[in-house]
Amino acid sequence: MRDGVFSIFSVLSVSLLVLFLCLHESHCSPPRHMKGSVLMDKSSDAFLPQVSPSGAPQPFLPLLAPSPLTPFTTNSTLPKLSGICSLDFSAGQSMITNTSIDCWAVFASVLANVICCPQLEATLHILIGQSSNDTNLLALNGTEAKHCLSDVEQILVSQGASDKLNQICSIHPSSLTEGSCPVKDVDEFESIVDSTKLLSACGQIDLVKECCNQICQNAILEAARKIALKAYDLLSVDPPHALPEHSTRVDDCKSIVLRWLASKLKLDRAKEVLRGLSNCKVNKVCPLVFPDTRHVAKGCGNGTSNQTACCSSVERYVSHLQKQSLITNLQALDCAASLGMKLQKTNITKNIYNLCRITLKDFSLQAAVGQESGCLLPSLPSDATLDKSSGISFICDLNDNIPAPWPSSSQLSASSCNKTVKIPALPAAASAQSGLYSEDIMPHLLFASSMVFMMLL
Repeated sequence: MRDGVFSIFSVLSVSLLVLFLCLHESHCSPPRHMKGSVLMDKSSDAFLPQVSPSGAPQPFLPLLAPSPLTPFTTNSTLPKLSGICSLDFSAGQSMITNTSIDCWAVFASVLANVICCPQLEATLHILIGQSSNDTNLLALNGTEAKHCLSDVEQILVSQGASDKLNQICSIHPSSLTEGSCPVKDVDEFESIVDSTKLLSACGQIDLVKECCNQICQNAILEAARKIALKAYDLLSVDPPHALPEHSTRVDDCKSIVLRWLASKLKLDRAKEVLRGLSNCKVNKVCPLVFPDTRHVAKGCGNGTSNQTACCSSVERYVSHLQKQSLITNLQALDCAASLGMKLQKTNITKNIYNLCRITLKDFSLQAAVGQESGCLLPSLPSDATLDKSSGISFICDLNDNIPAPWPSSSQLSASSCNKTVKIPALPAAASAQSGLYSEDIMPHLLFASSMVFMMLL
């Protein structure tokens, strides 16, 4: 394992050419099945998501590339704005530009959980927070929220972002309002909350330690609870008698707290804090959807007496996970633990990850099933980048094939904060050296092209 070494997947203009051609059926022929791949019969595959073709496809390798490479250009369409939204898009232009790249149309769905949606949510909080310096309000009313969200979407799409972000990220006009939180006025907020304490805890956070020591997160929760209690003062209701409602109200008030913080911090610092807090939540949960494990249980039963049959069933199962999403190294750790525990409940006790050589990278999106071409995103916040000559790039670790840890019977959590859990050496964080190494350019280009193809299946 080479510590601190990252590779950058660069989607060159040839990748866009591939995508364009693949979107037109007459230019794309079905991929051939890999030699030696194990095909599942209909009955055993019935419980898995419908995927076509059923066999593992060959990596899609572009045969021709423009020479020289054509310039990479963005959508130049001018956005049609409502003229009603009071948010200052000019002041937040850098955030909006970052979001359009992080949510680039081709990759928005696979980068949604880790990069795109956290960046979009941070951008909205910052836009409203900065606006409160003029309006004295930390939320929009329902009508303005509808127009502002539409304006944001129009601007992002005009810069190359997906036009389905509201679906991908579950963002709605209500996301820009106060929801059920009773406080949105800045003066009222500051009369209730200890703003000095809040700024001290969250003005600058340690991106690594915050997820475990939760200094800023606890300060935000305390502030949210305080302003949520205002509702019960107005209604003369005792909070304990409305716990479910109170929990929702506290969550809505957390958004108000985040917007207030965004109004007090410089743009770059606000982004760092909000993305850092978001990543704490992201890395806690495996975002993958696990199909039924009966087929694996059948193949690996009887003490895995037939190793070939067992590993074939495991690899077929994992291949379906590999078509879902790009995930971080810590998410992969949690996914490995979650699947391992599901399998243990089917009376599989042997470490089949070790038996079948399953790695953490096997849980993330692959360029081609059965190939050494997976990608784990760093666990710290990161952004995609745009270069007009080479295209969209995002940081992945291609060098570490870390064995997936099989959960022990006493293991309670795969969290990196649980010191009793032995976590393998993880890929270095985003602060490590990054670069595009000349000897690796072709594999990266082929990965990018293959991944675009796989996304279309």
